[in-house]
Amino acid sequence: MKKIDGGVTAAKGFQAAGCAAGIKKEGTMDMAMIFSEVPCHAAGTFTTNVVKAAPVKWDQEIVYHQDGARVVVCNSGIANACTGAEGMGYCKETAAAASEMLKVPETAVLVASTGVIGQQLPIDRIKGGIAKLALMLEDSPEAGAMAARAIMTTDTHSKETAVSLEIGGKTVTIGSMCKGSGMIHPNMCTMLSFVTTDVSISKELLQEALSEVVQDTYNMVSVDGDTSTNDTVLLLANGMAGNPEITEKNEDYEAFKAALFEVNKTQAMQIAGDGEGATALFEVKVVGAESKEQAVTLSKSVITSSLTKAAIFGHDANWGRILCAMGYSGAQFDPEKVDLYFESAAGKLQIIKDGVATDYSEEEATKILSEEKVTAVADIHMGTAEATAWGCDLSYDYVKINADYRS
Repeated sequence: MKKIDGGVTAAKGFQAAGCAAGIKKEGTMDMAMIFSEVPCHAAGTFTTNVVKAAPVKWDQEIVYHQDGARVVVCNSGIANACTGAEGMGYCKETAAAASEMLKVPETAVLVASTGVIGQQLPIDRIKGGIAKLALMLEDSPEAGAMAARAIMTTDTHSKETAVSLEIGGKTVTIGSMCKGSGMIHPNMCTMLSFVTTDVSISKELLQEALSEVVQDTYNMVSVDGDTSTNDTVLLLANGMAGNPEITEKNEDYEAFKAALFEVNKTQAMQIAGDGEGATALFEVKVVGAESKEQAVTLSKSVITSSLTKAAIFGHDANWGRILCAMGYSGAQFDPEKVDLYFESAAGKLQIIKDGVATDYSEEEATKILSEEKVTAVADIHMGTAEATAWGCDLSYDYVKINADYRS
């Protein structure tokens, strides 16, 4: 497996486009489209919030009960959440417009929205955007990059990645674009992720691979503890790589799943590092755990601690906040056996040993915590299991951004 340039157009048979449809302020790109030359198996994971946006419900019906997806239409600026029957009707009208322009069934069109909750979509502008996008579709990296920019809301930069690997003697590619910056919390977040691949794989195994990988990637991210109404990950596989179809959990399946994990992990880290107002990506590794579940619980508890996040922003090695967050997580461990380290590009430093502070240098700790990516490693000495979670620091700007998000 190797990382390559590109995003959703990297895999064979996929085209994309992005444009300004007038949903956000004039001239700002706010609609994107992904198109496959042939029908795809589709897999998806969605928000666990009881309040689900209309596009989530639309996509769940297609992913779970239909086959042969061809198109994804996404708008930014308005979430189409809490919009009742009218909002669901706009999903159908969006699919119908794409169906007419691209000559595909309505059930082959997936839709996604991100932005302000409670507002109705300007459906005439959505339809105009679809007409524009359909004529702009290309398989170039530039087209994929335009689509990635068009789905941004409070993101400070677009997020793309792609990898290639060999399966069954054929080169297989996985590409992705995603967005996410705020209202980000484990069990999916205000994030949209669109993954395309030319691998040939059964629909059942495609869904299983995605569901497993999401647990250790997107579900290990938190920016602010808020789980959104619109979270969606869509994975489209069109089979155009020509590899023998993966129909069982063999070596080819494991290779594909490992590559899918790498793509989603990269995107999860990009989302965490681009958290609203963030100045640093904060990574927490819990090692030496008795079980994976224990490690997950502990790492998530630290990554969601507002006090810890504030300390990271202040470059303050306030390790007591980390140990405290582990202590209220609900997971059982012996605090007097915990070793804690901080590390970054500036070095690595042990902060506590057996639950007690070492004679570390505050100056050196501050230097380590001043980098753009900071990692805390907690070894609890109970076993061999481990887990990694990703978040960011908590800055003044987080409040500023969200205080005037609608206005």
